[in-house]
Amino acid sequence: MTDQIPVRQLRLCVTASDYDEALRFYRDVLGLREQASYTSPPSAPGGRVTILEAGVATLELSDPTYAAYIDEVEVGTRAAGHIRVAFEVTDSPAATARLAEAGAEVIAPPTRTPWDSLNARLAAPAGLQVTIFAELGEPSG
Repeated sequence: MTDQIPVRQLRLCVTASDYDEALRFYRDVLGLREQASYTSPPSAPGGRVTILEAGVATLELSDPTYAAYIDEVEVGTRAAGHIRVAFEVTDSPAATARLAEAGAEVIAPPTRTPWDSLNARLAAPAGLQVTIFAELGEPSG
C-alpha cells in the first residue's frame, strides 16, 4: 500500500506515581539503557521524564479470547488488563528472580508455553503487569 504511514518507533508512555522507584527498577534492575532524560521548565517545576531503550519494539494485538488464553497458559487464570508489557530476555528464571528481589511481585513463575518460550508474569512498578520471556525454539502458533 502506498498510503501507509511509515512508523519509525513504538514508544510506550507510562505515568509512574513513584518515578524514582520505576526508574530504578526498569533502568537499574531490568537493565533498560537510558536514551534521554528531561526536566520540566520553571512553569511546571519538578517534572521528569526518562526514555529507556527496550530493544526491538513490536505491537502484539490479540482479541479477548486469545488474551485470556495467554493468561491461562502463563498464570492459570485471567490476570492482565487490556495492556501487558513483555520483555524478552536470555534467561527468564534468572531475570524473574532478580526482578522479584528488586520488588516486583511474581504472579506466576517461568512456565513453558505452547509457543515454545519460557514466560513469567510479574506485577511491577508504575502499575504495569509484565511478562518476562525467553524464546526456546521456533514458535508453534
